[in-house]
Amino acid sequence: MEIKFTDPQIQRLREYGDDPRDESVFANEADRDATFTKMMSELMSRNERGIKAFISKPIKHRLVGLEEQIARALIAEGFIEVRTPIFSSKSSLAKMTITDDHPLYRQMFAVDDKRFLRPMLAPNLYYVMRKLRDHTDGPVKIFEIGSCFRKESHSNDHLEEFTMLNLVDMGPEGDTIEKLKGYIGIVMNAVGIPDYKLVSEESDVYVETMDVMIGDEEVASGAVGPMKLDPAFDIHEPWCGVGFGLERLIMLRDNDGSVKKTGRSLNYINGYKIN
Repeated sequence: MEIKFTDPQIQRLREYGDDPRDESVFANEADRDATFTKMMSELMSRNERGIKAFISKPIKHRLVGLEEQIARALIAEGFIEVRTPIFSSKSSLAKMTITDDHPLYRQMFAVDDKRFLRPMLAPNLYYVMRKLRDHTDGPVKIFEIGSCFRKESHSNDHLEEFTMLNLVDMGPEGDTIEKLKGYIGIVMNAVGIPDYKLVSEESDVYVETMDVMIGDEEVASGAVGPMKLDPAFDIHEPWCGVGFGLERLIMLRDNDGSVKKTGRSLNYINGYKIN
């Protein structure tokens, strides 16, 4: 029988910044445990140095810094930044085909019998995009960065409160697919991850999406219209848009091993464990 790190040991190492996915094999349990103890001692010392460093010389939170980098890049590209409420009405979600028989419905946090904490930014952006159309004949280019909420199983890859970036260009000039690819490139360059691949996937909501992959991890999903959802929002022209999960981008960029270290937390600051 191969002797490897136990699941609790792997989880503990991830909490402090290592991700032992190399499937190390040990001669016996004593060697494994000795290696684990040494690794944990080094990781905890590094963690403590990191905490002391940002206490003595404060820095901007990584998530906030990333939001600002992306916002600057998109504004320079002609996008308008918007901020919409964190509540989604039951009726607006129904326009996205998210009704009580949809799998995502069971993941949503209800506020009352008519509202939920938003599980996505798209319904609000549809609304704002349509209203801005009344004020211009040219392209309508908007984006939002904000919290979304879903009931998730506890894992290293999901958060119940996470940060989305969604951008959309309605009435784009030129080919919508190429525009979408270009906007994805702008965001990924702002993040600092130039190496990624684009994969087409089926979608419950959008029928087909263009997903952004870093290795085996999906970090974004894009789509182009017109599509079947558009008439419900009074949208009748071509558009392209994409949504990114920012905490997952940070996790992969900085090799954190767990998305829990990257976002809003009582246990971590900038990836360092404080409890």
